[in-house]
Amino acid sequence: MKKILTAMLCTLFALLPLSACNSGDGSTKVRVSEVTHSVFYAPMYAAEALGYFEEEGIEIELSNGGGADNVMAAVLSGSADIGFCGPEAALYVLIGGSNNVPTVFGQLTKRDGSFLVSRIDEKDTFDWSTSLQGKDILAGRKGGVPAMTFEYILNNNGLYDGQNVSMNYDVNFNNMTAAFEGGTSDYCTMFEPTASEYEKAGKGYVVASVGEASGEVPYTCYIAREKYISENEEIIEGFLRAVMRGIDYINGTDSKTAAKLLAPYFDGTQESSIETSLDSYKAIDSWQEDMTMTEDAFDRLQDIIDNAGELERRVSIDELVDRSYSQKIYKELH
Repeated sequence: MKKILTAMLCTLFALLPLSACNSGDGSTKVRVSEVTHSVFYAPMYAAEALGYFEEEGIEIELSNGGGADNVMAAVLSGSADIGFCGPEAALYVLIGGSNNVPTVFGQLTKRDGSFLVSRIDEKDTFDWSTSLQGKDILAGRKGGVPAMTFEYILNNNGLYDGQNVSMNYDVNFNNMTAAFEGGTSDYCTMFEPTASEYEKAGKGYVVASVGEASGEVPYTCYIAREKYISENEEIIEGFLRAVMRGIDYINGTDSKTAAKLLAPYFDGTQESSIETSLDSYKAIDSWQEDMTMTEDAFDRLQDIIDNAGELERRVSIDELVDRSYSQKIYKELH
């Protein structure tokens, strides 16, 4: 995957101006490409709904990139100012030898946001090292961070694909829930609100949090080209300030109230489902309050990728991440 990604990105490099554009009302339009649209990223949507971006003179133009590789391509080609995806996308570009590597300047989520769903009710008896023995599991595509994180957990519990457990990589990520409902595999990983809605419908049981079991990792971060960051430092700082305030709001507000605020961002999803999702993510401490990546978390991400045989070499955090902006803004706010 990373070789294909590197090759694709090299063909998409474009010498486009990346200075922020001014919208008609005097605010600066910032084009943000997100890896997918999820309640997992609630603080960012709350920041927009509460007017925090507007207070910073920022107008967010949000688009769904539909995958980390597409987000990275958008950032490098100049069609997005800021990318929101897993830092491994930038890591692969760096390892590939590119001299045009985007910089990670802020981190939102610090865990995998998926939950393990079983066909049987084993909420009180599930154990990572024993319950999955000899079972078949749907956990994402091979080489993707969700699947690699799950494999990392399995290996740490003495389970190995093809030996005493089976990882099913044959189903596309977007089709996993449907395949599981159709009878494929014994377990399936699902994000919220899908996991809780699936359980509510009596189709399965949420038995564990993947993110809780794996430990902290920089799961989704904000990236931008160094040129954009250096030319728009006030925008970068204002963006981080708005999102940090969004994190504070979500963590400090009851989920029912927050769900009502977020409902317009999830058309067709019941407020009660959003509320349950927020409760689930709060319970596992999902968001990085200071938006600053830690070295331990970055090393764990590399451990996860290396464990799956997908890491060509390790890099230091300072090669990829600029922590100065988030540290400055967090200090100002707190």
